[in-house]
Amino acid sequence: MRQLLAVAAGTAVLAVSACSAPAPPRSAAPSPTPAGPAALPAPTGPHPVGTTALYLEDTSRPDPWDPDAGARRLKVTLWYPAGRRDGPRAPYMTPKESELLLKGSGIASAPYDTLSRTRTNAVENAEPAGRRLPLVVLSPGFTKPVSSLTSLAEDLAGRGYVVAGIDHTHENHATTFPGGRVAECIACDSDSDPGFGAGVVQGRAADVSFVLDRLPSEWDGSTMIDRSRVAMVGQSIGGAAAVAAMVKDARVRAGIDMDGTTYARIPKGGLSRPFMFMGSPAHVPGGRDGSWDRDWRLLTGWKRWLVLSDAEHQSFTDLPLLAGALGIKPVRGVMPAARAAELTRTYVAAFLDRHLRSRPQPLLEKPSPRHPEVGFCPAACGRS
Repeated sequence: MRQLLAVAAGTAVLAVSACSAPAPPRSAAPSPTPAGPAALPAPTGPHPVGTTALYLEDTSRPDPWDPDAGARRLKVTLWYPAGRRDGPRAPYMTPKESELLLKGSGIASAPYDTLSRTRTNAVENAEPAGRRLPLVVLSPGFTKPVSSLTSLAEDLAGRGYVVAGIDHTHENHATTFPGGRVAECIACDSDSDPGFGAGVVQGRAADVSFVLDRLPSEWDGSTMIDRSRVAMVGQSIGGAAAVAAMVKDARVRAGIDMDGTTYARIPKGGLSRPFMFMGSPAHVPGGRDGSWDRDWRLLTGWKRWLVLSDAEHQSFTDLPLLAGALGIKPVRGVMPAARAAELTRTYVAAFLDRHLRSRPQPLLEKPSPRHPEVGFCPAACGRS
């Protein structure tokens, strides 16, 4: 599948694969001079946020992209409520990861290490605080690292969730392992192969199950996790992987697909656990991507289908927030980055609070005058 370069909400849509069902590309000239380092918005919850990384090896299966690897190796980034607010903030990504991501995406309007200077809010390796907290697994879009969902992850941790973000090795431009070894995107050479999307989501579902198996024994802070309350949230093909993970693993009690064409087939008997689609106008009922129409009928439990007007494919990630640092001008008619981040955080948190904490969420029952951009489908948006 040919990769597209688009501009969304004032940022470059960094090398979105066609398997990700992007919104139609828009064009904008880059600013002549990039702005200073970007800073992610502060978490809205009451808790300080800590973060750490785990490196796991699944010797029971080979890496699906690298036959010479001998085992599937994963980097898992954890965000969680912490006991203190002070301390060094975690890096957004390394200079080399920034370089490979920008080069792979065709972005040349800023120095290649620009994204490594993005300011985050989480304290690196801070002591965890809290107990019996729900767990949220995050899965990013194709070619993107899980750091592209950092704003959402930090916000959920600040609200009292433990978040486990998975970098699916060789499916993004760069993942750094101990010793400085960088795993690059081998899958990028295969994304036009027949059945590519279905294969990716099945591999990601296996990654999720493995992480859920190993997290209790690999992370010292795992005692704070309530393993009976697990959800998964993904963007693009990571959202499609949420469907695949729920079909494969009953431990995933609820899921959200943010603007991802779905590939995993839901059994004819349906999927009865809570699920929410949240996307751009490319995903209106009866639109050009029919996968949500197909799967909507097979979701037999609590479900919602939300469409954000003026959103584009990357509006659910950090990438619009980084536009200024990359020297990319905003695009007229596209949802502003700060508003897209606010809506994403608000509706994801409402879904998780309802289904992992049993807290009533009127926001999810009908359109809100405070959030007029959010349409409830299939009856109240687009074509039905």
